[in-house]
Amino acid sequence: MGRMNFRWQLTPPQPLLADSLARALRISPLLAQCLINRGLTETGCCRAYLEPKLARLQDPFALPGMVEAVDRLEQARLRGERVVLFGDYDVDGVTATALLQEVLEGLGWSTAVYLPHRLEEGYGLSPEAVANCLARFPTRLLLAVDCGSTSFEVIRQLQDRGVDVLVVDHHQVSQPAPPACALVNPRVRTGPDAQPVPFGELCSVGLAFKLAHALVKRGRQQGRPEAAAFDLRPLLDLVALGTIADVVPLSGENRILVKAGLARLNATRRPGLQALCQVARCPEPLDTYEVGFQLAPRLNAAGRLETAEAAFHLLRARSPMEAGPLADQLNRWNRDRQALERRILEQVLQRLRDRFNPETDYVIVEGHPDWHLGVVGIVAARIVQEFYRPTLILGGDGETWRGSGRSIPGFDLAAALRRCSDLLLRHGGHAMAAGVSVLPRHLDALRVRLNELARQALAPEALQPVLRIDAEVALHQLTTSLLCELDRLRPFGLGNPTVQLAARALTHHRPLQRFGPDRQHVRLWVTDGTAVLETVWWNGGDQPLPVGRFDLAFVPQWRSRDGQRTVQLRLLDWRPAA
Repeated sequence: MGRMNFRWQLTPPQPLLADSLARALRISPLLAQCLINRGLTETGCCRAYLEPKLARLQDPFALPGMVEAVDRLEQARLRGERVVLFGDYDVDGVTATALLQEVLEGLGWSTAVYLPHRLEEGYGLSPEAVANCLARFPTRLLLAVDCGSTSFEVIRQLQDRGVDVLVVDHHQVSQPAPPACALVNPRVRTGPDAQPVPFGELCSVGLAFKLAHALVKRGRQQGRPEAAAFDLRPLLDLVALGTIADVVPLSGENRILVKAGLARLNATRRPGLQALCQVARCPEPLDTYEVGFQLAPRLNAAGRLETAEAAFHLLRARSPMEAGPLADQLNRWNRDRQALERRILEQVLQRLRDRFNPETDYVIVEGHPDWHLGVVGIVAARIVQEFYRPTLILGGDGETWRGSGRSIPGFDLAAALRRCSDLLLRHGGHAMAAGVSVLPRHLDALRVRLNELARQALAPEALQPVLRIDAEVALHQLTTSLLCELDRLRPFGLGNPTVQLAARALTHHRPLQRFGPDRQHVRLWVTDGTAVLETVWWNGGDQPLPVGRFDLAFVPQWRSRDGQRTVQLRLLDWRPAA
Protein backbone atom coordinates (compact mmCIF):
# COMPACT_ATOMS: atom_id res chain seq x y z
CA MET A 1 0.00 0.00 0.00
CA GLY A 2 3.04 2.31 -0.12
CA ARG A 3 5.61 3.56 2.29
CA MET A 4 4.32 4.58 5.73
CA ASN A 5 4.68 8.33 6.23
CA PHE A 6 5.91 8.89 9.78
CA ARG A 7 5.92 12.10 11.77
CA TRP A 8 9.35 12.28 13.36
CA GLN A 9 9.06 13.49 16.93
CA LEU A 10 12.37 14.26 18.60
CA THR A 11 11.98 14.39 22.37
CA PRO A 12 13.20 17.82 23.51
CA PRO A 13 16.66 17.33 25.03
CA GLN A 14 17.18 18.36 28.64
CA PRO A 15 20.97 18.57 28.93
CA LEU A 16 21.14 20.10 32.43
CA LEU A 17 18.86 17.45 33.97
CA ALA A 18 20.49 14.67 31.93
CA ASP A 19 23.97 15.70 33.08
CA SER A 20 22.81 15.86 36.70
CA LEU A 21 21.29 12.36 36.53
CA ALA A 22 24.34 11.05 34.66
CA ARG A 23 26.66 12.23 37.43
CA ALA A 24 24.44 10.96 40.25
CA LEU A 25 23.89 7.52 38.67
CA ARG A 26 27.28 7.24 36.94
CA ILE A 27 25.70 6.67 33.55
CA SER A 28 26.05 8.35 30.17
CA PRO A 29 24.05 11.50 29.36
CA LEU A 30 22.34 9.56 26.58
CA LEU A 31 21.01 6.89 28.97
CA ALA A 32 19.99 9.67 31.34
CA GLN A 33 18.06 11.39 28.52
CA CYS A 34 16.33 8.09 27.70
CA LEU A 35 15.22 7.80 31.33
CA ILE A 36 13.89 11.36 31.24
CA ASN A 37 11.99 10.49 28.05
CA ARG A 38 10.28 7.69 29.99
CA GLY A 39 9.10 10.09 32.67
CA LEU A 40 11.90 9.37 35.16
CA THR A 41 13.55 12.46 36.58
CA GLU A 42 14.30 11.57 40.23
CA THR A 43 17.51 9.75 41.07
CA GLY A 44 15.77 7.19 43.26
CA CYS A 45 13.13 6.37 40.63
CA CYS A 46 15.82 6.06 37.95
CA ARG A 47 17.88 3.72 40.11
CA ALA A 48 14.84 1.54 40.81
CA TYR A 49 14.04 1.46 37.09
CA LEU A 50 17.56 0.40 36.15
CA GLU A 51 17.61 -2.20 38.94
CA PRO A 52 14.14 -3.83 39.05
CA LYS A 53 14.03 -6.18 42.06
CA LEU A 54 11.37 -8.53 43.37
CA ALA A 55 11.84 -7.01 46.82
CA ARG A 56 10.18 -3.86 45.48
CA LEU A 57 6.86 -5.64 44.76
CA GLN A 58 4.03 -4.20 46.83
CA ASP A 59 1.74 -5.97 49.27
CA PRO A 60 -0.78 -8.04 47.28
CA PHE A 61 -3.49 -7.26 49.84
CA ALA A 62 -3.45 -3.65 48.61
CA LEU A 63 -5.38 -4.83 45.55
CA PRO A 64 -9.17 -4.34 45.56
CA GLY A 65 -10.97 -7.55 46.48
CA MET A 66 -7.85 -9.45 47.53
CA VAL A 67 -8.80 -9.87 51.21
CA GLU A 68 -12.26 -11.14 50.26
CA ALA A 69 -10.85 -13.54 47.65
CA VAL A 70 -8.34 -15.07 50.07
CA ASP A 71 -10.98 -15.33 52.82
CA ARG A 72 -13.38 -17.22 50.52
CA LEU A 73 -10.64 -19.49 49.21
CA GLU A 74 -9.54 -20.29 52.76
CA GLN A 75 -13.14 -21.15 53.57
CA ALA A 76 -13.24 -23.52 50.59
CA ARG A 77 -10.02 -25.22 51.70
CA LEU A 78 -11.32 -25.79 55.21
CA ARG A 79 -14.64 -27.14 53.86
CA GLY A 80 -12.98 -29.34 51.27
CA GLU A 81 -14.81 -27.56 48.42
CA ARG A 82 -13.45 -27.92 44.91
CA VAL A 83 -12.44 -24.66 43.27
CA VAL A 84 -13.31 -24.58 39.55
CA LEU A 85 -10.99 -22.30 37.61
CA PHE A 86 -12.84 -20.79 34.64
CA GLY A 87 -10.11 -19.39 32.36
CA ASP A 88 -9.76 -17.71 29.01
CA TYR A 89 -8.34 -18.98 25.74
CA ASP A 90 -5.56 -16.45 25.14
CA VAL A 91 -2.02 -16.67 26.53
CA ASP A 92 -2.76 -14.35 29.45
CA GLY A 93 -5.77 -16.41 30.47
CA VAL A 94 -4.08 -19.78 29.98
CA THR A 95 -0.90 -18.85 31.88
CA ALA A 96 -2.95 -17.30 34.71
CA THR A 97 -5.11 -20.42 34.97
CA ALA A 98 -2.09 -22.74 34.92
CA LEU A 99 -0.35 -20.65 37.58
CA LEU A 100 -3.34 -20.63 39.91
CA GLN A 101 -3.94 -24.37 39.60
CA GLU A 102 -0.27 -25.03 40.38
CA VAL A 103 -0.42 -22.80 43.45
CA LEU A 104 -3.80 -23.92 44.78
CA GLU A 105 -3.01 -27.61 44.46
CA GLY A 106 0.43 -27.05 45.98
CA LEU A 107 -1.18 -25.38 49.00
CA GLY A 108 -3.87 -27.98 49.61
CA TRP A 109 -6.89 -27.04 47.50
CA SER A 110 -8.85 -29.35 45.19
CA THR A 111 -9.27 -27.82 41.72
CA ALA A 112 -10.70 -28.35 38.26
CA VAL A 113 -10.13 -26.24 35.14
CA TYR A 114 -12.57 -25.19 32.42
CA LEU A 115 -11.51 -23.23 29.34
CA PRO A 116 -14.32 -22.00 27.07
CA HIS A 117 -14.31 -22.77 23.36
CA ARG A 118 -13.91 -19.53 21.39
CA LEU A 119 -16.06 -20.54 18.43
CA GLU A 120 -18.79 -22.48 20.23
CA GLU A 121 -19.13 -20.60 23.53
CA GLY A 122 -17.58 -17.18 22.97
CA TYR A 123 -15.57 -15.08 25.37
CA GLY A 124 -15.79 -15.20 29.13
CA LEU A 125 -18.69 -16.18 31.37
CA SER A 126 -21.22 -16.66 28.59
CA PRO A 127 -24.40 -18.51 29.64
CA GLU A 128 -23.46 -21.43 27.37
CA ALA A 129 -19.94 -21.77 28.72
CA VAL A 130 -21.03 -21.50 32.36
CA ALA A 131 -23.74 -24.12 31.86
CA ASN A 132 -21.27 -26.50 30.23
CA CYS A 133 -18.69 -25.83 32.94
CA LEU A 134 -21.07 -26.58 35.84
CA ALA A 135 -22.46 -29.67 34.10
CA ARG A 136 -18.92 -31.01 33.91
CA PHE A 137 -17.64 -29.72 37.26
CA PRO A 138 -20.44 -29.08 39.80
CA THR A 139 -19.17 -26.63 42.41
CA ARG A 140 -20.07 -23.97 44.93
CA LEU A 141 -17.04 -21.81 44.08
CA LEU A 142 -16.10 -20.60 40.60
CA LEU A 143 -12.91 -18.59 40.10
CA ALA A 144 -13.13 -16.61 36.85
CA VAL A 145 -9.68 -15.80 35.45
CA ASP A 146 -9.10 -13.07 32.82
CA CYS A 147 -12.85 -12.57 32.41
CA GLY A 148 -15.97 -11.81 34.41
CA SER A 149 -15.64 -8.06 35.07
CA THR A 150 -18.69 -7.28 32.91
CA SER A 151 -20.70 -10.48 33.54
CA PHE A 152 -23.27 -8.92 35.86
CA GLU A 153 -26.30 -10.99 34.90
CA VAL A 154 -24.53 -14.38 34.73
CA ILE A 155 -22.83 -13.87 38.10
CA ARG A 156 -26.12 -12.73 39.65
CA GLN A 157 -27.80 -15.91 38.39
CA LEU A 158 -24.97 -18.04 39.77
CA GLN A 159 -25.31 -16.28 43.10
CA ASP A 160 -29.03 -17.13 43.15
CA ARG A 161 -28.11 -20.77 42.52
CA GLY A 162 -25.74 -20.83 45.48
CA VAL A 163 -22.53 -20.64 43.43
CA ASP A 164 -20.03 -18.07 44.71
CA VAL A 165 -17.89 -16.36 42.07
CA LEU A 166 -14.44 -14.84 42.50
CA VAL A 167 -13.13 -12.72 39.62
CA VAL A 168 -9.42 -12.15 38.88
CA ASP A 169 -9.35 -9.88 35.85
CA HIS A 170 -7.87 -6.67 34.41
CA HIS A 171 -10.53 -5.65 31.91
CA GLN A 172 -12.94 -2.76 32.29
CA VAL A 173 -15.63 -3.25 34.94
CA SER A 174 -19.32 -2.91 34.12
CA GLN A 175 -21.58 -0.40 35.86
CA PRO A 176 -22.94 -1.72 38.07
CA ALA A 177 -20.08 -4.07 38.88
CA PRO A 178 -20.90 -7.79 38.90
CA PRO A 179 -22.04 -9.11 42.32
CA ALA A 180 -19.03 -11.38 42.79
CA CYS A 181 -17.85 -12.45 46.25
CA ALA A 182 -14.57 -10.78 45.32
CA LEU A 183 -13.56 -8.73 42.31
CA VAL A 184 -9.76 -8.64 42.16
CA ASN A 185 -9.33 -6.01 39.50
CA PRO A 186 -7.16 -2.88 39.69
CA ARG A 187 -9.82 -0.96 37.73
CA VAL A 188 -12.26 -1.22 40.63
CA ARG A 189 -12.82 2.08 42.44
CA THR A 190 -13.98 1.84 46.05
CA GLY A 191 -15.44 5.37 46.17
CA PRO A 192 -15.98 8.55 44.12
CA ASP A 193 -12.69 10.04 45.39
CA ALA A 194 -10.70 6.81 45.39
CA GLN A 195 -7.26 6.98 43.84
CA PRO A 196 -6.14 4.35 41.31
CA VAL A 197 -4.28 1.49 42.96
CA PRO A 198 -0.61 1.11 41.94
CA PHE A 199 -1.26 -2.11 39.99
CA GLY A 200 -3.11 -0.72 36.99
CA GLU A 201 -0.59 -2.11 34.49
CA LEU A 202 -0.99 -5.74 35.59
CA CYS A 203 -2.70 -8.23 33.28
CA SER A 204 -4.46 -11.32 34.60
CA VAL A 205 -1.40 -13.51 35.00
CA GLY A 206 0.20 -10.72 37.03
CA LEU A 207 -2.93 -10.54 39.17
CA ALA A 208 -2.87 -14.33 39.50
CA PHE A 209 0.69 -14.06 40.80
CA LYS A 210 -0.45 -11.43 43.31
CA LEU A 211 -3.23 -13.79 44.45
CA ALA A 212 -0.67 -16.59 44.78
CA HIS A 213 1.53 -14.26 46.85
CA ALA A 214 -1.43 -13.37 49.08
CA LEU A 215 -2.32 -17.05 49.61
CA VAL A 216 1.26 -17.93 50.54
CA LYS A 217 1.47 -14.92 52.84
CA ARG A 218 -1.79 -15.86 54.62
CA GLY A 219 -0.67 -19.48 54.88
CA ARG A 220 2.64 -18.49 56.45
CA GLN A 221 0.82 -16.25 58.93
CA GLN A 222 -1.24 -19.31 59.88
CA GLY A 223 1.92 -21.37 60.32
CA ARG A 224 1.05 -23.88 57.59
CA PRO A 225 4.20 -25.79 56.55
CA GLU A 226 3.18 -26.16 52.89
CA ALA A 227 2.97 -22.36 52.63
CA ALA A 228 6.29 -21.87 54.41
CA ALA A 229 7.96 -24.20 51.89
CA PHE A 230 6.24 -22.84 48.77
CA ASP A 231 8.57 -20.89 46.44
CA LEU A 232 6.78 -18.39 44.21
CA ARG A 233 9.80 -17.58 42.03
CA PRO A 234 9.50 -20.58 39.65
CA LEU A 235 6.07 -19.24 38.64
CA LEU A 236 7.64 -16.13 37.12
CA ASP A 237 8.29 -17.82 33.74
CA LEU A 238 4.50 -18.06 33.30
CA VAL A 239 4.08 -14.46 34.46
CA ALA A 240 6.59 -13.18 31.90
CA LEU A 241 5.02 -15.26 29.14
CA GLY A 242 1.47 -14.04 29.74
CA THR A 243 2.43 -10.44 30.44
CA ILE A 244 4.49 -10.03 27.27
CA ALA A 245 1.86 -11.84 25.18
CA ASP A 246 -0.93 -9.56 26.44
CA VAL A 247 0.98 -6.42 25.36
CA VAL A 248 0.45 -4.50 28.58
CA PRO A 249 2.83 -1.72 29.71
CA LEU A 250 6.20 -3.02 30.86
CA SER A 251 6.36 -0.47 33.64
CA GLY A 252 5.72 -0.53 37.37
CA GLU A 253 5.28 -4.03 38.74
CA ASN A 254 5.20 -5.52 35.25
CA ARG A 255 8.77 -4.38 34.67
CA ILE A 256 9.93 -6.18 37.82
CA LEU A 257 7.95 -9.34 37.05
CA VAL A 258 9.01 -9.57 33.41
CA LYS A 259 12.67 -8.84 34.15
CA ALA A 260 12.79 -11.64 36.73
CA GLY A 261 10.46 -13.81 34.66
CA LEU A 262 12.65 -13.72 31.55
CA ALA A 263 15.57 -14.97 33.61
CA ARG A 264 13.36 -17.82 34.84
CA LEU A 265 12.04 -18.48 31.35
CA ASN A 266 15.56 -18.84 29.98
CA ALA A 267 16.28 -21.45 32.64
CA THR A 268 12.79 -22.99 32.76
CA ARG A 269 12.40 -26.57 33.85
CA ARG A 270 8.90 -26.85 32.43
CA PRO A 271 9.01 -29.60 29.77
CA GLY A 272 6.23 -27.83 27.85
CA LEU A 273 8.09 -24.56 27.49
CA GLN A 274 11.30 -26.40 26.61
CA ALA A 275 9.46 -28.29 23.86
CA LEU A 276 7.77 -25.13 22.60
CA CYS A 277 11.12 -23.33 22.31
CA GLN A 278 12.44 -26.26 20.27
CA VAL A 279 9.59 -26.33 17.74
CA ALA A 280 9.67 -22.52 17.47
CA ARG A 281 13.47 -22.63 16.94
CA CYS A 282 13.96 -19.82 19.41
CA PRO A 283 17.47 -18.39 19.69
CA GLU A 284 19.08 -17.96 23.07
CA PRO A 285 18.60 -16.03 25.21
CA LEU A 286 14.87 -15.42 25.01
CA ASP A 287 13.80 -11.78 25.17
CA THR A 288 10.48 -10.00 24.73
CA TYR A 289 10.61 -10.38 20.94
CA GLU A 290 10.99 -14.18 21.03
CA VAL A 291 8.22 -14.49 23.62
CA GLY A 292 5.86 -12.15 21.79
CA PHE A 293 6.42 -13.34 18.23
CA GLN A 294 7.51 -16.99 18.53
CA LEU A 295 6.11 -18.54 21.71
CA ALA A 296 2.89 -16.56 22.21
CA PRO A 297 1.46 -17.10 18.69
CA ARG A 298 1.84 -20.86 19.03
CA LEU A 299 0.11 -20.91 22.40
CA ASN A 300 -2.62 -18.61 21.07
CA ALA A 301 -3.14 -20.80 17.99
CA ALA A 302 -4.83 -23.45 20.13
CA GLY A 303 -7.59 -21.14 21.32
CA ARG A 304 -7.93 -19.45 17.95
CA LEU A 305 -8.52 -22.57 15.87
CA GLU A 306 -9.54 -25.33 18.28
CA THR A 307 -9.50 -25.32 22.08
CA ALA A 308 -7.00 -23.72 24.43
CA GLU A 309 -6.77 -26.96 26.41
CA ALA A 310 -3.74 -28.08 24.39
CA ALA A 311 -1.87 -24.91 25.38
CA PHE A 312 -2.91 -25.35 29.01
CA HIS A 313 -1.83 -29.00 29.10
CA LEU A 314 1.48 -28.05 27.51
CA LEU A 315 2.21 -25.59 30.32
CA ARG A 316 1.27 -28.21 32.91
CA ALA A 317 3.07 -31.11 31.19
CA ARG A 318 5.35 -33.07 33.52
CA SER A 319 7.60 -34.88 31.05
CA PRO A 320 9.14 -34.39 27.59
CA MET A 321 7.11 -37.36 26.32
CA GLU A 322 3.90 -35.59 27.31
CA ALA A 323 5.03 -32.17 26.10
CA GLY A 324 6.51 -33.07 22.69
CA PRO A 325 3.29 -34.04 20.85
CA LEU A 326 1.46 -31.05 22.32
CA ALA A 327 4.15 -28.64 21.13
CA ASP A 328 4.07 -30.23 17.67
CA GLN A 329 0.28 -29.85 17.53
CA LEU A 330 0.48 -26.18 18.51
CA ASN A 331 3.11 -25.64 15.84
CA ARG A 332 0.83 -27.17 13.19
CA TRP A 333 -2.13 -25.09 14.33
CA ASN A 334 0.05 -21.99 14.15
CA ARG A 335 0.90 -22.72 10.51
CA ASP A 336 -2.81 -23.20 9.79
CA ARG A 337 -3.55 -19.92 11.59
CA GLN A 338 -0.96 -18.10 9.48
CA ALA A 339 -2.51 -19.42 6.26
CA LEU A 340 -6.00 -18.35 7.36
CA GLU A 341 -4.70 -14.95 8.39
CA ARG A 342 -2.97 -14.36 5.04
CA ARG A 343 -6.11 -15.28 3.09
CA ILE A 344 -8.43 -13.01 5.10
CA LEU A 345 -5.89 -10.18 5.17
CA GLU A 346 -5.63 -10.21 1.40
CA GLN A 347 -9.43 -10.12 1.08
CA VAL A 348 -9.66 -7.13 3.44
CA LEU A 349 -6.83 -5.35 1.61
CA GLN A 350 -8.57 -5.92 -1.73
CA ARG A 351 -11.72 -4.28 -0.39
CA LEU A 352 -9.77 -1.33 0.96
CA ARG A 353 -7.83 -0.85 -2.28
CA ASP A 354 -11.17 -0.34 -3.99
CA ARG A 355 -12.80 2.06 -1.55
CA PHE A 356 -10.56 3.36 1.23
CA ASN A 357 -10.46 7.17 1.38
CA PRO A 358 -7.74 8.45 3.75
CA GLU A 359 -9.46 11.85 3.99
CA THR A 360 -12.80 10.57 5.27
CA ASP A 361 -12.24 7.03 6.60
CA TYR A 362 -11.13 7.48 10.21
CA VAL A 363 -12.22 3.96 11.24
CA ILE A 364 -12.13 0.74 9.20
CA VAL A 365 -14.97 -1.75 9.73
CA GLU A 366 -15.12 -4.88 7.56
CA GLY A 367 -16.88 -8.22 7.93
CA HIS A 368 -17.69 -11.41 6.04
CA PRO A 369 -19.56 -14.53 7.15
CA ASP A 370 -16.71 -16.80 6.02
CA TRP A 371 -13.96 -15.07 7.98
CA HIS A 372 -12.64 -17.25 10.80
CA LEU A 373 -13.36 -15.81 14.24
CA GLY A 374 -10.06 -17.07 15.60
CA VAL A 375 -7.92 -14.76 13.48
CA VAL A 376 -10.00 -11.61 12.94
CA GLY A 377 -8.19 -9.89 15.81
CA ILE A 378 -4.79 -10.52 14.25
CA VAL A 379 -6.06 -9.27 10.88
CA ALA A 380 -7.35 -6.12 12.58
CA ALA A 381 -3.90 -5.54 14.06
CA ARG A 382 -2.31 -5.97 10.61
CA ILE A 383 -4.70 -3.44 9.08
CA VAL A 384 -3.85 -0.93 11.80
CA GLN A 385 -0.17 -1.40 10.97
CA GLU A 386 -0.89 -0.81 7.29
CA PHE A 387 -3.40 2.07 7.43
CA TYR A 388 -3.00 3.48 10.95
CA ARG A 389 -6.73 3.62 11.56
CA PRO A 390 -8.83 2.07 14.36
CA THR A 391 -10.02 -1.18 12.82
CA LEU A 392 -12.81 -3.68 13.49
CA ILE A 393 -12.82 -7.00 11.60
CA LEU A 394 -15.76 -9.41 11.99
CA GLY A 395 -16.51 -12.96 10.99
CA GLY A 396 -19.62 -15.08 10.79
CA ASP A 397 -21.18 -16.81 13.79
CA GLY A 398 -24.51 -18.07 12.55
CA GLU A 399 -27.05 -15.26 12.43
CA THR A 400 -24.68 -12.88 14.20
CA TRP A 401 -21.17 -11.70 13.42
CA ARG A 402 -18.42 -11.51 16.00
CA GLY A 403 -15.25 -9.53 15.70
CA SER A 404 -12.21 -7.94 17.27
CA GLY A 405 -10.96 -4.40 17.07
CA ARG A 406 -7.62 -2.67 17.51
CA SER A 407 -7.13 1.06 17.96
CA ILE A 408 -4.54 3.83 17.83
CA PRO A 409 -3.53 6.34 20.53
CA GLY A 410 -6.21 8.97 21.07
CA PHE A 411 -9.22 6.79 20.30
CA ASP A 412 -10.68 4.74 23.16
CA LEU A 413 -12.25 1.86 21.27
CA ALA A 414 -14.11 0.37 24.24
CA ALA A 415 -15.63 3.75 25.10
CA ALA A 416 -16.65 4.28 21.47
CA LEU A 417 -18.35 0.89 21.37
CA ARG A 418 -20.29 1.78 24.51
CA ARG A 419 -21.71 4.72 22.53
CA CYS A 420 -22.76 2.22 19.83
CA SER A 421 -24.39 -0.22 22.25
CA ASP A 422 -27.81 0.19 20.59
CA LEU A 423 -26.29 -1.38 17.46
CA LEU A 424 -24.47 -4.21 19.24
CA LEU A 425 -25.42 -7.46 20.93
CA ARG A 426 -22.31 -7.62 23.11
CA HIS A 427 -19.13 -5.61 23.48
CA GLY A 428 -16.21 -5.25 25.86
CA GLY A 429 -12.49 -4.66 26.11
CA HIS A 430 -10.27 -1.66 26.70
CA ALA A 431 -9.00 1.46 24.95
CA MET A 432 -6.71 -0.28 22.45
CA ALA A 433 -8.51 -3.60 21.87
CA ALA A 434 -12.10 -4.77 22.10
CA GLY A 435 -14.55 -7.43 20.97
CA VAL A 436 -18.10 -7.16 19.62
CA SER A 437 -21.12 -9.16 18.51
CA VAL A 438 -23.46 -7.54 15.99
CA LEU A 439 -26.23 -8.40 13.55
CA PRO A 440 -24.95 -8.10 9.96
CA ARG A 441 -27.65 -5.58 9.04
CA HIS A 442 -26.21 -3.13 11.58
CA LEU A 443 -22.66 -3.24 10.22
CA ASP A 444 -22.97 -0.21 7.93
CA ALA A 445 -24.59 1.86 10.68
CA LEU A 446 -21.81 0.80 13.06
CA ARG A 447 -19.18 1.92 10.56
CA VAL A 448 -20.87 5.31 10.16
CA ARG A 449 -21.26 5.82 13.92
CA LEU A 450 -17.67 4.87 14.72
CA ASN A 451 -16.38 7.21 12.02
CA GLU A 452 -18.45 10.05 13.44
CA LEU A 453 -17.01 9.41 16.90
CA ALA A 454 -13.46 9.15 15.55
CA ARG A 455 -13.75 12.44 13.65
CA GLN A 456 -14.77 14.09 16.92
CA ALA A 457 -11.88 12.53 18.85
CA LEU A 458 -9.00 12.56 16.34
CA ALA A 459 -7.35 15.46 14.59
CA PRO A 460 -6.19 14.63 11.03
CA GLU A 461 -2.54 14.59 12.10
CA ALA A 462 -3.38 11.89 14.68
CA LEU A 463 -3.92 9.53 11.71
CA GLN A 464 -0.24 9.78 10.82
CA PRO A 465 1.92 7.52 12.99
CA VAL A 466 4.50 9.21 15.19
CA LEU A 467 8.09 8.01 15.13
CA ARG A 468 9.35 8.84 18.60
CA ILE A 469 13.09 9.61 18.69
CA ASP A 470 14.97 9.65 21.98
CA ALA A 471 17.95 11.71 20.81
CA GLU A 472 20.16 12.72 17.91
CA VAL A 473 23.64 11.20 17.88
CA ALA A 474 26.82 11.09 15.86
CA LEU A 475 27.72 7.61 14.65
CA HIS A 476 30.98 7.51 16.58
CA GLN A 477 28.99 7.63 19.84
CA LEU A 478 27.44 4.23 19.09
CA THR A 479 30.01 2.00 20.76
CA THR A 480 29.66 -1.47 22.27
CA SER A 481 29.99 0.02 25.76
CA LEU A 482 27.06 2.36 25.04
CA LEU A 483 24.93 -0.56 23.86
CA CYS A 484 25.75 -2.46 27.06
CA GLU A 485 24.55 0.55 29.00
CA LEU A 486 21.34 0.95 27.00
CA ASP A 487 20.60 -2.72 27.64
CA ARG A 488 19.91 -1.73 31.25
CA LEU A 489 16.59 -0.35 29.98
CA ARG A 490 15.43 -3.86 29.00
CA PRO A 491 12.91 -5.48 28.88
CA PHE A 492 11.49 -3.37 26.06
CA GLY A 493 7.83 -3.32 25.17
CA LEU A 494 4.69 -1.24 25.51
CA GLY A 495 5.37 1.61 27.94
CA ASN A 496 9.12 1.08 27.66
CA PRO A 497 9.88 1.24 23.94
CA THR A 498 13.22 0.38 22.40
CA VAL A 499 15.72 3.21 22.24
CA GLN A 500 15.21 4.99 18.91
CA LEU A 501 17.82 7.45 17.70
CA ALA A 502 18.46 9.69 14.70
CA ALA A 503 21.59 10.72 12.83
CA ARG A 504 21.66 13.57 10.32
CA ALA A 505 23.32 14.16 6.96
CA LEU A 506 24.48 10.61 6.29
CA THR A 507 25.74 9.18 3.01
CA HIS A 508 26.40 5.70 1.68
CA HIS A 509 29.91 4.44 2.39
CA ARG A 510 29.61 1.56 -0.08
CA PRO A 511 26.91 0.12 -2.36
CA LEU A 512 23.91 -1.40 -0.60
CA GLN A 513 23.07 -5.11 -0.77
CA ARG A 514 19.73 -6.86 -1.05
CA PHE A 515 19.28 -10.22 0.70
CA GLY A 516 16.64 -12.71 1.76
CA PRO A 517 14.72 -15.35 -0.23
CA ASP A 518 12.98 -12.66 -2.27
CA ARG A 519 15.69 -10.02 -1.84
CA GLN A 520 13.18 -8.22 0.37
CA HIS A 521 15.73 -6.99 2.93
CA VAL A 522 18.43 -4.33 2.45
CA ARG A 523 21.87 -3.95 4.02
CA LEU A 524 23.49 -0.50 3.90
CA TRP A 525 26.76 0.97 5.18
CA VAL A 526 26.21 4.56 6.27
CA THR A 527 28.62 7.26 7.40
CA ASP A 528 28.48 10.77 8.80
CA GLY A 529 32.21 11.29 8.39
CA THR A 530 32.99 10.18 11.97
CA ALA A 531 32.25 6.44 11.66
CA VAL A 532 30.80 3.80 9.36
CA LEU A 533 28.02 1.49 10.59
CA GLU A 534 26.23 -1.41 9.00
CA THR A 535 22.47 -0.85 8.76
CA VAL A 536 19.71 -3.36 8.06
CA TRP A 537 16.28 -2.47 6.68
CA TRP A 538 14.01 -5.46 7.11
CA ASN A 539 11.39 -5.71 4.34
CA GLY A 540 12.67 -2.49 2.85
CA GLY A 541 13.42 -3.97 -0.54
CA ASP A 542 10.26 -2.65 -2.21
CA GLN A 543 10.50 0.81 -0.62
CA PRO A 544 12.22 3.95 -1.93
CA LEU A 545 15.85 3.70 -0.82
CA PRO A 546 17.95 6.52 0.67
CA VAL A 547 19.89 8.54 -1.88
CA GLY A 548 22.32 11.45 -1.64
CA ARG A 549 22.47 12.92 1.86
CA PHE A 550 19.79 11.68 4.22
CA ASP A 551 18.69 11.59 7.85
CA LEU A 552 18.23 8.18 9.42
CA ALA A 553 16.01 7.01 12.29
CA PHE A 554 17.10 3.68 13.74
CA VAL A 555 17.41 1.30 16.67
CA PRO A 556 20.99 0.47 17.73
CA GLN A 557 21.33 -3.28 18.21
CA TRP A 558 23.82 -6.09 18.54
CA ARG A 559 25.21 -8.06 15.60
CA SER A 560 26.92 -11.34 16.53
CA ARG A 561 29.49 -12.64 14.09
CA ASP A 562 32.24 -15.24 14.64
CA GLY A 563 31.81 -14.98 18.39
CA GLN A 564 32.20 -11.19 18.33
CA ARG A 565 29.47 -8.67 19.04
CA THR A 566 29.42 -5.42 17.08
CA VAL A 567 27.02 -2.51 16.74
CA GLN A 568 24.45 -2.60 13.95
CA LEU A 569 21.59 -0.22 13.13
CA ARG A 570 18.03 -1.34 12.39
CA LEU A 571 16.51 1.22 10.02
CA LEU A 572 13.11 2.59 10.99
CA ASP A 573 12.71 5.46 8.52
CA TRP A 574 14.71 7.91 6.44
CA ARG A 575 14.19 11.31 4.87
CA PRO A 576 16.27 13.61 2.68
CA ALA A 577 18.67 15.71 4.71
CA ALA A 578 17.72 19.35 5.18
